[in-house]
Amino acid sequence: MTSGISRRARVLAAAVGTGVLVPLVAAATPAAAAPPTVTCTSAKAGLAAKLKKDITAALAGRKGTVAVGLYDRSTNTTCTLRASSAYDSASVVKVTVLATLLWDAKKTNRYLTDRENTLAKAMITKSDNAATSTLWKQLGMTKIKGFLSAAGMTQTKPGANGYWGLTQITVTDEQKLLKLLTAKNAVLSDNSRSYILKLMGQVVSSQRWGTPYGVPSGVTVAVKNGWLQRSTNGWRVHSVGAFKGGGHDYVMTVLTHGNSTMNYGITTIQAVAKVIHKDLAAS
Repeated sequence: MTSGISRRARVLAAAVGTGVLVPLVAAATPAAAAPPTVTCTSAKAGLAAKLKKDITAALAGRKGTVAVGLYDRSTNTTCTLRASSAYDSASVVKVTVLATLLWDAKKTNRYLTDRENTLAKAMITKSDNAATSTLWKQLGMTKIKGFLSAAGMTQTKPGANGYWGLTQITVTDEQKLLKLLTAKNAVLSDNSRSYILKLMGQVVSSQRWGTPYGVPSGVTVAVKNGWLQRSTNGWRVHSVGAFKGGGHDYVMTVLTHGNSTMNYGITTIQAVAKVIHKDLAAS
């Protein structure tokens, strides 16, 4: 008498021979998830496709994890890549610190003190860490979180225990902040906005790399960069910038980590910035 096992084997063999898929055949290994792709939209014909193609090409072969945000008011153009991925802020959080200071001062209708002005200037133009720590401590978590709430920066998580450089930031929230700095709004006064942009326009030359790279002549530049090395994810290297002129009014954020060196991260950011400036200038 034929056993159940051998009969099953014969059925399986016959099924395989006839090309019928049977449950005992192992399922194919699912393909790895496709990496995030650059998404662009624009009111200007052809611009979104051009930006998507050029930003993608600029990042081809680059190591590390990169997040990108672009918004141009003039052509209603937006590009994003990994917009909600969290990164350690490093020094780009200093713009948020200054915005919080000014937002809080506005609530009590007061000007910044001479001391606050000195600290703010050192924090933004030279990326002075001691000045930042002083202002971070002065403000305290309640005020910092209050500003983030008012600004709609819901994805930003302030660093704990005074570690402002470990604040978690995303492209989405950095772009929200840059939009607040560059257009009239209820969160920051016009004077506050112009003050922040003025200091971002006075950043020392050695720190003016990143998003301003390849900017056309005649376009005003406001920039703040951040860089930090840690045992995990190598170097974090970030750049946020606001640009106006040549018929355009745009803000850009590029966040990176997993860089082997600081310069490697800078090169990645500048490859992206260069094609964005070029494509907008040509549109």
